[in-house]
Amino acid sequence: AMSVQRLLLLLYLSDGVLTKQLPEVDCIVMYLETVRCVWNGQGPPEFNYTFHGWFHFDNEMECPTYLWESGTRVGCVQPYGNRENRFNSFYTKLQYGSFNSFSTHTLKSKVKLRPPFNLTMKIGDDANLWCYWNQTNSCEENEVRYRTNSREWQQSSVVSSRSFCINLPSASSLYELQVRGRVESSCGESLFWSDWSEPVLWGSNNGTAKTGKSMSMSWWTLLLYSAGALTLILLVMMLRHRESHRVRIILLPVVPKPSFPSTIQDWLSHSKGLNESFKQNYHERACPVREYCPVPQPD
Repeated sequence: AMSVQRLLLLLYLSDGVLTKQLPEVDCIVMYLETVRCVWNGQGPPEFNYTFHGWFHFDNEMECPTYLWESGTRVGCVQPYGNRENRFNSFYTKLQYGSFNSFSTHTLKSKVKLRPPFNLTMKIGDDANLWCYWNQTNSCEENEVRYRTNSREWQQSSVVSSRSFCINLPSASSLYELQVRGRVESSCGESLFWSDWSEPVLWGSNNGTAKTGKSMSMSWWTLLLYSAGALTLILLVMMLRHRESHRVRIILLPVVPKPSFPSTIQDWLSHSKGLNESFKQNYHERACPVREYCPVPQPD
């Protein structure tokens, strides 16, 4: 009997020790679509635990989608269900073998929404710069931050509308703006802000330019313009090079026949007296000529 009592005491103590060593579970409602729970906040878990989670009035269910890290289960993502569930208690059970760890969570203030989207900026009739956006939840308050020419961010107070105004912007400056949101107090204020939205830009071109695809497209446009200019310069240089080696045919006008005589005969024909002077009008006696032979001299 004594050995059985010792065995039960040992099992009780070991159960208590293992229960204390089981990691804590931390849960948050993501986008009002799923509940995300993790148990690696104190470091990588030693075992692959089995997880169960359920809201009050719901049935206990095992995790449908585990989160893994280095081959070990570190979390769970399960459906959120009714949107009012966050006002109910959420229960979790972490299990390894025959040992369990139960926890109760209040998720009313642990909600993270999707960031606002479709941000646009334009000049209003009042000459101010207005920003507009959309959001997935109607019961949401927002916070805006913006900066000019990539300087430090200026953060606004919390706004309940889906618009924000920058007074009398400078058309020669570049404005960058982002928005984030959370559940407002009238719907059970959340402690968690959403991630910042994709930034939207407005600059000296008096238009909206979004980052991501739009910015990459603007870089492609600049690259295409540069390539076009370079191609045009190369074509001009090639044309000038060909022109310098081209055989040029120069058409000369027909030289008219000169008005003066082109030959002496034609020239003399214009003066009869001069022409007569060149005619032979004398006779000369012929003189016989013979080869000279030297005569030997006497001694």
